[in-house]
Parts: sequence; structure tokens; C-alpha cells
Amino acid sequence: MELNPNINRTMAVMSGKGGVGKSSVSALLTVELARRGYKVGIMDADITGPSIPTMFGIVHIRPQITDSGIVPVETPKYRIPVISINLLLESPDQPVIWRGPLLSKAIQDFWDEVLWSELDFLVLDMPPGTGDVPLTVLQSMPLEGAVIVSSPQDLAFLIVKKAINMVQQLQKPVLGLVENMSFITCPKCQEIIYPFGKPKGKDISTQLQIPFLGELPIDPALSEYCDTGRIEEYENPKMKGIIDKLLVGLS
Repeated sequence: MELNPNINRTMAVMSGKGGVGKSSVSALLTVELARRGYKVGIMDADITGPSIPTMFGIVHIRPQITDSGIVPVETPKYRIPVISINLLLESPDQPVIWRGPLLSKAIQDFWDEVLWSELDFLVLDMPPGTGDVPLTVLQSMPLEGAVIVSSPQDLAFLIVKKAINMVQQLQKPVLGLVENMSFITCPKCQEIIYPFGKPKGKDISTQLQIPFLGELPIDPALSEYCDTGRIEEYENPKMKGIIDKLLVGLS
């Protein structure tokens, strides 16, 4: 895919494992960058399981289609441009039953046909696994690199390592690892509980010689903000630290 002169840096948010909160991390990264004054957009590259429009409360808004291309939908608070297959379907629960080549073509169209405004960052929320869409993105797009998301379970890290190895084999930088769902704080006594075992992200990052960006907790409030389309209102100091490290690595 050709360079887009309007997009300065493109980052993929990946995980070999589903269910680790990759999409929520993608959205939180995007929102925190917007809070800091960066011009940032988000591409929902998870064609068969899109969730970004729901998190931002724009699922019933349709992009404007012009002779020049597709105008992305903007989020209500920070005016973040978003493109997702769910914004183009007749109904948000309509399934996308496509084989690999069509999925890859959709990603290429999102890059080529969407009229992205001038952006400091474009964040790609990737599907889980190491299939056609991640391969298309890593081989074809001018990526700055990939942020990897995992949860603390050994099984999750076993599969996430496949995504890390994929990124490295295709000679793209791993920008860092985010360990999601690392702990939960008891709302009554404030005790830190580790429902999936003690965090391992820092040790895994050291073993694999990749940057460790930080840990994110299980937060019931985040689920509520995502379900009600208000993720732009959610704040977590842990995410601020993750962005600090990410920006240092990109500088």
C-alpha cells in the first residue's frame, strides 16, 4: 500500500489471543493520545468482530460516501475519525461472512478509500490471531510498529508469543507489551487481587527483549463505559504511564 501523506505514524494493536481486551486497549490508547492534543484516528481492522463503534457510541452513524472516497465518522468528544465495517452494515449485528481475500481487500480499501484528515497517529485495532488481516497489514502497510496486548495467564502468553514472533519475522518493530487484566482492586477493602495469577508481563518482556509498557487492571467501570459508548470519558492513570513509555520509544 502506498504511503498516505496525511498519516504521519501508523500503529497496530495486536494479540494472538482473543478475549484479552485488545480492542479496549486500542480505544484507550487512541483516547489518551487525543487528550494530549495529538491528531489521532482509529481503524477497526477486526472485520468479523468489530467493536470500536460501540465503545465510542457511533454505531448508528453512517460515513458519508463521496466521489473522492469515504469520510470517516467522528467521535462525539474528541472528534476522533473512525472507520469500521460496522459503520457500513445495515445492522450492527449483521455478520460478515467473508473469506480471507475479501477481508484483506476491506483493509486495503480502508487505507486507500477513506479520506483520513491530517493525523499524527492512526491506530489499527487488529483481529486476534496471525491470519490474513494481520499478514496484510504487516506486509503492506507503512507501520511504525505493533503494540502487543496479553493477559497474565500462561496460555494467553503462549499464544501471544506467536503474534510477537510474527511481527518480528516480518521485520516490523514491537513497540511494547501491555498486560491487560493484571489485577483487580477490591472496592470495599482496596486489596489487590490477582484473579489470573501474578502479573508476568514484565518478565516476559525481558525474556523476549521487547519494551514493557505497563499493566492495566480489570475495571468494571470500563465495561460500563464501553457498553454505553462513553469510552472517551474514561480515565485511568495506568494508561497515562503506558502512553508516556510508548511516546518515549517512538521519539
